[in-house]
Amino acid sequence: MAGAIIENMSTRKLCIVGGILLVLQVIAFLVGGLIAPSPTTAVPYMSVKCIDVRKNHHKTKWLMPWGPNHCKKLKDFDEAVSRQIEANDIVFAVHIPLPSKEMSPWFQFMLFIMQLDIAFKMDNDLKENAEITLDVSLAYRDDMFDDWEEIAHAIEIRKLKCTFGSPKTVESEGRHYDCDFLPFMEIGSVAHKYYLINIRLPVNDRKGINVGIGEIKDIRLVGIHQNGGFTKVWFAMKTFLTPSILIIMVWYWRRITLMTRAPVLLEKVIFALGISMTFINIPVEWFSIGFDWTWMLLFGDIRQGIFYAMLLSFWIIFCGEHMMDQNERNRLSGYWKQVGPIAVGSFCLFIFDMCERGVQLKNPFYSIWTTEVGTELAMAFIIVAGICLCLYFLFLCFMVFQVFRNISGKQSSLPAMSKARRLHYEGLIFRFKFLMLITLACAAMTVIFFIVSQVTEGHWKWGDITIEVNSAFFTGIYGMWNLYVFALMFLYAPSHKNYGEDQSNGDLGVNSGEELQLTTTITHVDGPTEVYKLARKEAQE
Repeated sequence: MAGAIIENMSTRKLCIVGGILLVLQVIAFLVGGLIAPSPTTAVPYMSVKCIDVRKNHHKTKWLMPWGPNHCKKLKDFDEAVSRQIEANDIVFAVHIPLPSKEMSPWFQFMLFIMQLDIAFKMDNDLKENAEITLDVSLAYRDDMFDDWEEIAHAIEIRKLKCTFGSPKTVESEGRHYDCDFLPFMEIGSVAHKYYLINIRLPVNDRKGINVGIGEIKDIRLVGIHQNGGFTKVWFAMKTFLTPSILIIMVWYWRRITLMTRAPVLLEKVIFALGISMTFINIPVEWFSIGFDWTWMLLFGDIRQGIFYAMLLSFWIIFCGEHMMDQNERNRLSGYWKQVGPIAVGSFCLFIFDMCERGVQLKNPFYSIWTTEVGTELAMAFIIVAGICLCLYFLFLCFMVFQVFRNISGKQSSLPAMSKARRLHYEGLIFRFKFLMLITLACAAMTVIFFIVSQVTEGHWKWGDITIEVNSAFFTGIYGMWNLYVFALMFLYAPSHKNYGEDQSNGDLGVNSGEELQLTTTITHVDGPTEVYKLARKEAQE
């Protein structure tokens, strides 16, 4: 009778915990779907053709496309030819943002892509594998009457990939090529109100600079930045989740340090996973509102890389520690074959990110994909990382298969075991199946919501209710992995509850004052886990 009562209470506790986590998960999705706006906004900009006839084109002169001190403009290049204005005297100017608007630190970053309007002309055709040279400058100011301050200046080369859908005849002159977008600029902070971009296309026939690139009619830019409303919701989630994970981490490690034994490998890995999650959660982005921290994008990539590397390592070690018959356990060195590909792949992606966003800290116009050497280097890093990821999943699938094979063998022999040994294996079996189910659900939800966010228009509308799918994806998946780590530390924390010699130890064959430890596959006396208690593993008669 007592055993049935405790069984029902434990089942009810587990259902309550699962229900609370499910409710919090739904709230995380709804916060992004109903409260936050779309994560990003794309703004098209048309450059204005300005005339710069000064000798040597002094760089201290900034040409404004509009406003009280706007430049002398050209309508088109036909006007430039009629006025005998050379190509080197033409500057394409773009002011960010559009008139009567201001940029804000809440926008977090700016990403720009370029589109060239190139017309076909018989005497000025676009050559195959043509390259365009850009002399670009970026400046800022915080008042409409202040002087412009230079942020960056660079000479960049971009490969043109264009197609022409009509026969190249005289009748087709004036029609435009269909050209791919070109990466133009990325900056990791929006600390100023106004930005100005000046683009020059220097021509040098002797050196072959900007020769054979066709007749460029216009330069268009598309600016992408994070929405301020989404940033505020994102910051609020980070601010809320940081103390939540910190509290469970302190509680979890305190339960472990109260043990009479040293922490085992699985407990250490779970704690390390909590640290990596906290590293992502700490809302250092609040400082980007008041400081011009252009390295925040790179820092965010590093934080995410550490967490995912730790998560992949945890799955391997979790499976390995539940191979109930193996002898090599509780030692990190025993997993070097499985963890090695994670380390190599993470290092390759880190080097790739440093070659891209690391260089952009000094030159926001830089892109590793613009040169053959850079493209080959980037592809090499990505391919190596992909191979390591494939090896990892092969190891993981093999280990999961081995664990389930062991489980099948143990389940058939459980009734013949002693009570202590049976409880030990029942704990391992339940714990593994329970966490594998949660892990598969989290992974499936991540993939499903990513696919949905890519194939939909960005929002769903039901009557008067609009759900931002992309925002729900970001907040929901972010909240989900936080809940995953929270549940791990809660369910795998050792218990210090003493049930008495007669109730908990008398039938287990364990010495007085000691309890069977089921935190890992190593049989050790010092208290069952929360999973053990919640899942009816403290069967008392």
